[in-house]
Amino acid sequence: MERVIVEKTASRGIAVEPVYLYLEPDLTPDTKAIDDGQAQAEIDLFRAAKNAVIAELQELAEKNEIFAAHLEIAGDFTLQDGVEGKINGEQKNAQQATSEVVEEFAAIFDAMDDDYMRERAADIKDIGKRLMAALKGVKRPDLGGLTEPVVVVARDMYPSDTVKIDPSLVKGIITEEGGVTSHVSIIAKSMGIPTLVGVKGILSKVTDGQVICMDAGEGVIIVAPDEAAVKEYGEKKAAYESERARLESLRNTPAVTKDGKRIFLCANVGNVQDIRNALPMNTDGVGLFRSEFLYMQNTHFPTEEEQFAVYKEAAELSPQELTIRTLDIGGDKELSYYEFEKEENPFLGWRAIRISLDMKDMFKEQLRAILRASAYGHVRIMFPMIISMDELLEAKAVVEECKKELEAEGKEFDKDIEIGMMIETPASVMLADEFAKEADFFSIGTNDLTQYILAVDRGNKKIAKKYDYFSPAVLRAIGHVIEAGHKEGIKVGMCGEMAGDQKAVEILLDLGLDEFSMSAGSIDYVREQILNRK
Repeated sequence: MERVIVEKTASRGIAVEPVYLYLEPDLTPDTKAIDDGQAQAEIDLFRAAKNAVIAELQELAEKNEIFAAHLEIAGDFTLQDGVEGKINGEQKNAQQATSEVVEEFAAIFDAMDDDYMRERAADIKDIGKRLMAALKGVKRPDLGGLTEPVVVVARDMYPSDTVKIDPSLVKGIITEEGGVTSHVSIIAKSMGIPTLVGVKGILSKVTDGQVICMDAGEGVIIVAPDEAAVKEYGEKKAAYESERARLESLRNTPAVTKDGKRIFLCANVGNVQDIRNALPMNTDGVGLFRSEFLYMQNTHFPTEEEQFAVYKEAAELSPQELTIRTLDIGGDKELSYYEFEKEENPFLGWRAIRISLDMKDMFKEQLRAILRASAYGHVRIMFPMIISMDELLEAKAVVEECKKELEAEGKEFDKDIEIGMMIETPASVMLADEFAKEADFFSIGTNDLTQYILAVDRGNKKIAKKYDYFSPAVLRAIGHVIEAGHKEGIKVGMCGEMAGDQKAVEILLDLGLDEFSMSAGSIDYVREQILNRK
């Protein structure tokens, strides 16, 4: 019997089932060189593979929003031009050219500091695997053939791997790679499947059909358990499922503390599918819609109409509240179709609202799309990385300009749309009392705020222990912001990781936080803490 301790818990739960090893076929690209006379044949092979993948994705996109973005990427000419350019210009065969282009696309996301955005590289790689399988003429594994309950153990899993998951048969998921914000993790949470990710070496520790115990809440795997361990974890599983049922029974209960304060519980999302995944939690809406996802999983700046279609659907799905953060690009977030100048310190450079105000036409396209969507639900606009009153007033002036244009065009929108801002820099904390006079709401972004206040790069493993949002300096900043907001009568929320941390709930309630916005999987637990708050 071996006990494996895991750091990354993606979706809580307990399972005691046999292992199903979910292994990919060899998709290593052929590296043989080609000559000019073979180039067209290789291009034809790639186009045939691309068409086959597009046909697959079209079918999948009808069932799941995730694959709509995959379909757009697979069919975009940028991908095709990149592959064909390598075939023609570098004499690469179709497999090698495809592999290199997909890796280049994925590398843009992989290099990011933000966990959610970094995990989007998995979507690009998923498309690459589909293309490679089609080029090599091999079939990828299919979870649709399962007949008995299992714990799926894999090197990694991608959105397309999860399409045929049956929660009555897949009782747990363990991967060697991946992160807690991947689509697989999000889907697993929505299905209630316990999931552990980033478990290095797990494939070498288990065999197909071997019974294992996993506790995804505690981050524990028992390999080759004895009878006592199986009995112990079986009892833990029954207790956990009873607890889950109790928490789910609270979902229709408004989050009100025992002393009568109503707290708003919202979800952080990156696309429409994330909103659908959060709906069973009965949230108060979306506290953070990361609009940059629309830009980063694209091959061009999305048009007003493209954005409007997404925001409209999002507004209709979350009529209570949909807070759309305007483009938060730059820093570690790049675009495949726009070249940013190299900066010595990009986190302190040209990013977020600075880009939007400099690229006004692009900014207006987004604002017009958001305003038009506001006719279909309670939409709010939120600006990121504001550090001065001049920036806030300039951004609000652009909104007013867009309102006048839409009014002249006879297009409907919420004329009283709320306009708020992120509090994520020391400057915004220090000026919170002034900002509160101009903003309709605040949302505290603790991820950036913590690293800026403490001067700690949250992506630097050598100083990771110093990154601590429980630091007195950070807590004092949060308290100051909440006090400043309340003094002017505006709501103060939080959309950083701290909002979903159960250890932080009591502290944040003490400080007077009005809204907690977090990943959907944390909402049940935070709700219960609020309801029990004396």
